[in-house]
Amino acid sequence: MDWEPIKPLIAKVEVSSKPGNQPVSVTFIPEELEVIGIGTDAVVVRHHSFPTIAFKVYVEEEIDTCQDEYEVYQRLQGSSFFPTCYDRDHRVLVLSYEEGLTLYDCLVQGIPIPETVLEEVAEARRYIKEIGLNPRDMHLKNVLLQEGHAKVLDVSEYNQPGDDGRWDHLVQGYELFYSFLEGRRIPVWLIERVKGAYLDQIGEEFSLVEFGRSFLQFFSPSKR
Repeated sequence: MDWEPIKPLIAKVEVSSKPGNQPVSVTFIPEELEVIGIGTDAVVVRHHSFPTIAFKVYVEEEIDTCQDEYEVYQRLQGSSFFPTCYDRDHRVLVLSYEEGLTLYDCLVQGIPIPETVLEEVAEARRYIKEIGLNPRDMHLKNVLLQEGHAKVLDVSEYNQPGDDGRWDHLVQGYELFYSFLEGRRIPVWLIERVKGAYLDQIGEEFSLVEFGRSFLQFFSPSKR
């Protein structure tokens, strides 16, 4: 696809990183662009002339990460579980725009997350491993519920070693505790509290059962 006419506009996007793995700070966005996502390394924008395209603009110091993600997308081509990456230019990835809510947003809005979505993510993870990549950094904000199916976003860490274990714990948490949550709106502050506590406690002695039980008080019948 030819996005040459708006390259100068995309180049004007200004973002800077924050410490502590926080979302980037967006310091300037041309009024012709719409922000549709903010991550720890980049901001994602759209232009009305290209409604099916998303432009992921990285902070300058993460250009290597941009290149890594581009290379991963080239290896993932042909799989329906991931967006399509059309091009890369310096710190910009040109991606297919994917509609849907993240699983994080589903929790916030009380939209049920079907078990089939987790099964599809498991299938996507198997595919990632089959082609010699590593399904790292998969979490609630990196999976979309798209017309009842899963779409996996942000593949930038798939060429790195190690297993952060987060997705396995999310699946276990779903199996153990989601019946208490399904259909309820979960406040952002509570999700972030659970996330913070998880990151503080994760380690060799971590027990997901005990961890989950410590938060069930927020979902007793009286809290409905």
